[in-house]
Amino acid sequence: MFSKRCFLTGISVGLLLVVQPLGAQTSSESERLQKLERAVELLEKRNAELQSEISSLKAQQAALVPEGKMKTKIISEGKTYVEKGVVEEAKVPVYVQQAGSELKLVLGGFIQTNFEDGDVSAFEGRFGKTALKDRFRLRRARIGMTGDFAENFDFKIEGDFEQNDGTSPSNRVDFSGTDIWVNWHQFPAAQIKVGQYKAPFGLEQLTPDTALLIIERSNTTGAITPDRQIGVELWGKPLTNIWPAQKDLLTYYAGIFNGNGRNINNNDNNNFMYVGRLELMPFKGKVFGQASSLKLGGDVLNSRDDKGTNI
Repeated sequence: MFSKRCFLTGISVGLLLVVQPLGAQTSSESERLQKLERAVELLEKRNAELQSEISSLKAQQAALVPEGKMKTKIISEGKTYVEKGVVEEAKVPVYVQQAGSELKLVLGGFIQTNFEDGDVSAFEGRFGKTALKDRFRLRRARIGMTGDFAENFDFKIEGDFEQNDGTSPSNRVDFSGTDIWVNWHQFPAAQIKVGQYKAPFGLEQLTPDTALLIIERSNTTGAITPDRQIGVELWGKPLTNIWPAQKDLLTYYAGIFNGNGRNINNNDNNNFMYVGRLELMPFKGKVFGQASSLKLGGDVLNSRDDKGTNI
């Protein structure tokens, strides 16, 4: 009995000795975990403070240092090398800045050439040495710019490079304005156009150069139409708001011009050229898959010029 009791007592004491260190070890690990968590929190807080200080220093440096990029410059001083921060001049890129609230700006142009054979000026009574010889001709070489601005205005600025057409060799190339105008289009039925452009007279004359079947217009058109003039006109499509689907059905033009041709600001007298045009387009659609239209128009022109004025 004594030996058994002593043995059981020994086992109990041993278990107690084993359990107590395990409990103490678990409590120590928990404390260490808590300390590590507090240390991590302190590091995160310090990291945030350092980032804030760096941002503040960068802002102060940007305010003190002139605009430009910093680069490292190595200067030799005897046997040592010193790195110094210097300001590198910023290279300003080439850019275009709009002066107003432009909505659209389009650059364009075109070139048209032709070949002439025979006595091309014979119909003017010029023969022999006075007649122009066979040649290649630079008929038109234009560059232009169109756009919209200020919400209710559109414009066009176009010029033509005209080469000397004389018989003697010349390296001179002249540049003259063709279309230079501004149009107020707030009300589609009553628009106001001012500047230099084609007076609204003659369908062939009003057809754009790039839309002609050939690059020359007929002699009749050149003889009786006024071409480009400086003036102002009221024009519009009165059905735009009333009947939007047929806005192109009716178009009118009424203009007042100097009557002296393009790039001439002076008027030869106190009279003006009055031009009116009315267009009717009863059909606009496709025929055999091709865009087609039928247009009827009538023009009226009145102008009184001094004797000797070239029209």
